[in-house]
Amino acid sequence: MSEPKDPAVYSIGAVARMLDIPTSTLRAWEERYRVVSPDRSEGSQRLYSRSQVEQLQYIKDQIQLGMSTADAHRILAQELKAGALPATVVPDVTHKPLVLIAERDAYAAGLAEYFLRTEGCEVAIALNAEQARLCFDERAPNVVLVDLLISGGAGFSLLADFANRPEAHVVAVSAIDSAAEALRLGAAAFMRKPIEPLLLVSTIRDLLGTSALVRPTRQKLETS
Repeated sequence: MSEPKDPAVYSIGAVARMLDIPTSTLRAWEERYRVVSPDRSEGSQRLYSRSQVEQLQYIKDQIQLGMSTADAHRILAQELKAGALPATVVPDVTHKPLVLIAERDAYAAGLAEYFLRTEGCEVAIALNAEQARLCFDERAPNVVLVDLLISGGAGFSLLADFANRPEAHVVAVSAIDSAAEALRLGAAAFMRKPIEPLLLVSTIRDLLGTSALVRPTRQKLETS
């Protein structure tokens, strides 16, 4: 049976914020232990998959329980070799975050809206760059999903503008591989169209800190 698709979407800055681990520490772990090795964009920026973020959280948890960094990486490597992954718990979402979808394709926007609303998010849709800017200023969304080709490619300037404001996480999406440029402009994550609904939902929840992946409750390491 083939492995489930787990694309690399998160920038190192986004991972550092989600897990409260300095980017310098993430780089040091990668270079020293080579257990969690992110992909690289065409511009050589690091891109992490959701399972890799999960693995980094597992390492952090074991260190906080008193294990050495080297042992935490060694045990994770053993578990991955055996086909095991860190366990997660079901999150308790008690609020409705606002997601702004800046999307040139009304059908794609409506589909994303449907899945996000079923997961407890409020959603606003903007079908051009001007609407997106107005909605961002008026409603202060928690997450912005930006189609880089909206309004003839204006999504790049939208991304650069929104990423400079601390109140929102910006996720760039595109039908072409623009990950390098999107990360350079400050995107927290990049997804290639067409977007898998489950990936969209999990990415948004991870960035908001409402998923099991980034919540503080974790299963303690079991010893035989």
